[in-house]
Amino acid sequence: MPMDMMSYMTQLNDTIIAENGPNLAYLLRPTSPHAKDLLKEFRNPVRPMFRLYEGSMQSPWDEIAIQYVLTCGHIAKRRHGEAFKEHSQLVSLFFRFFTENRGWTLPALFSILRDLRDLAFDADHHAKYNNQKSECMEEAARTIAKAFGNCMTDRTSPPDQSRKWGIYYVVGLVLKCYFKVKRISLSKNILRALDANTDIPALSLYPRSHQVRSFHLDDVLLADFVKVTYRYYLGMISFLNEDYAKSEQELTLAFYNCHTKAHGNQQRILTYLIPLRILKGHLPSPELLQRFPILNELYSPFIKAIQVGNLAGFDWALEKYERELVDLNLWLTLEKARELCVRGLFRRVWVATEKSTRIPVSMFTSSLNISGIESSSEEAECLVANMIYKGYMRGYISHEKQMVVLAQTNAFPRLADRQQPFSII
Repeated sequence: MPMDMMSYMTQLNDTIIAENGPNLAYLLRPTSPHAKDLLKEFRNPVRPMFRLYEGSMQSPWDEIAIQYVLTCGHIAKRRHGEAFKEHSQLVSLFFRFFTENRGWTLPALFSILRDLRDLAFDADHHAKYNNQKSECMEEAARTIAKAFGNCMTDRTSPPDQSRKWGIYYVVGLVLKCYFKVKRISLSKNILRALDANTDIPALSLYPRSHQVRSFHLDDVLLADFVKVTYRYYLGMISFLNEDYAKSEQELTLAFYNCHTKAHGNQQRILTYLIPLRILKGHLPSPELLQRFPILNELYSPFIKAIQVGNLAGFDWALEKYERELVDLNLWLTLEKARELCVRGLFRRVWVATEKSTRIPVSMFTSSLNISGIESSSEEAECLVANMIYKGYMRGYISHEKQMVVLAQTNAFPRLADRQQPFSII
């Protein structure tokens, strides 16, 4: 049965009285079926048309209902910027209600904030296509950051009904916005606030009954979605801050908690987790790479070069994929992994000499030349010294005799056993 404005406001009122968060989220979603019904009643909605409905519900819900129809009208006409502005007003009005209520309102908060981010993306994309300036995503980030504050300041609700259970989801949304507009430095304030508040529920305590399955995420629990998103962005921020140990830890947790059907999310995580694992000497299996053709194409040349010590092949791959790696902020990371390739080549020299403890520098020089890297004896000696200094080889160089003296045991320690596996960066 088609829904008119009065029926819509009646359903809103009944939902609020019943404190039904998921249904409230459904009623405020522009993509819900009743949006089309309301636009049939108001074919070109403008504010003066709704004076009759002002005051028909408890404030601010009369205004929220009006803002909802105005937003849907602009979306239907593909007026992206106007839709974002009207929805921003709806979110601001909702905040007035949200701060006076408990956690049952969180599903609705999540829904309208996600719609705000999507509308901001559409508005900025449309403006860029038409050579216009738009900063909707930055404005959306500021609005979502206010929601973070509104969740943090709940000190009156019972622990199991607190708005604080929405903190990690909201943090995930605001970090997405910061990454989108390349203002990642702003995330420090959010993360600092999280660290400073000890009464925030631990991430491991999710889910809570009022949050589970409040969205249709292909059978993925909202709790897992929150954990994966939060840990992914925490890992990315650590990666960009060159805290690679923490980045690997967070991205690993994100990957293992990521739903098996979320193929795109798994690929995003592995894009940065694979090079970090390579630096520790853990090369991805062919079975894993075959599941992700894009990553297979990007990383296979490097992995094959490391396995056989093919320096020329590694350099060729760096040159071929330079543009993609620079765009992903990965070029320097993989360039440093070249040392693993050098280690592999020198280890083959050691194996070829029947694992002798004394190997002339000239043999390492010859191996570099055979690999396609023209090198002098001094350059080869310098590379060997660097390998020893960084723990890839155990031994010393007799410069006078031009001889490399290797340890009798464990001359080439396992990469995973190095005390500081990320020290090469």
